Amino acid sequence: MKLDELFHRKRQTWNGLLRLRKDGRGMRGRAQTVRCPRCNAVLPAEELEGSLWLCPECRGCLPMPAEERIALVADPGSFRELFPGLKTRNPLAFPGYEESLLKSRDVTGEASAFLAGVCRIDGEKAAVGVLDGRFLMGSMGTAEGEKIARLAEYAAGHRIPLVIFSASGGARMQEGLFSLLQMAKTSAAVGRFRDAGGLFVSVLLHPATGGVSASYASLGDIILAEPDALIGFAGPRVIRQTIGETLPEGFQHAEFQLEHGMVDRIVERSELKTTLAAILRLHRPCPAKTGDGRRRGLRGDARQH
Repeated sequence: MKLDELFHRKRQTWNGLLRLRKDGRGMRGRAQTVRCPRCNAVLPAEELEGSLWLCPECRGCLPMPAEERIALVADPGSFRELFPGLKTRNPLAFPGYEESLLKSRDVTGEASAFLAGVCRIDGEKAAVGVLDGRFLMGSMGTAEGEKIARLAEYAAGHRIPLVIFSASGGARMQEGLFSLLQMAKTSAAVGRFRDAGGLFVSVLLHPATGGVSASYASLGDIILAEPDALIGFAGPRVIRQTIGETLPEGFQHAEFQLEHGMVDRIVERSELKTTLAAILRLHRPCPAKTGDGRRRGLRGDARQH
């Protein structure tokens, strides 16, 4: 192959990638491989799209892109993104952090690890957020914490339930104390939302660990989990070295957590939408009779907002 022909092909490939970005698809269509956390099988991501991202070998739950997680539970065309302008920055000028952010943005097409919005789940309106594990392991930095807090405030202001999916390695070390402060901020925002009578459904994915599990993710009125999800603060090796004792088999997995009361229910992905819809309907305000015998919502019809 001649040198000029090689450069021509390279230029065509680069122009094609630029067109994808201009069309709003970013780099989401780029082929990637995904490792199954249960059986360690390595699978091409493009074969998993539209198939609930379940391992064909063991049916284990694989990391799922945030936009597909929304599509899994939201009614078609009902999702509207909130706070898209909030962007992760580098407050401590941490070496190499900006390059890592750029790489994560190319992979996910998002400005931060948290995708927030409002949608209908089988007709029931809810504020929904997803921590995308592909963006720096879904770690929580200043932008993610701010979006979570704002989403809780939005849900409180519009009197609608709050549903957050959390797949995270914890607080983001590249932002130091700034990321640790997000634990308090998100917990306080969720606490105010619950004190106002709001329903918070926390859905724990694999993994839900570190500062995320130690803050807002464990404060749900109802806590759901995906099968075999790893849930906890520190990893098993760190705990074992700290306390010097042998730990029970699978003690941090969703099934163990369910048995010991830390999780309310384990839900398969195929049943997630119907389960959430049933929970939201149970929380719908009861109608109260007015003077003329008609019925009126105690807090107004949230679905009108």
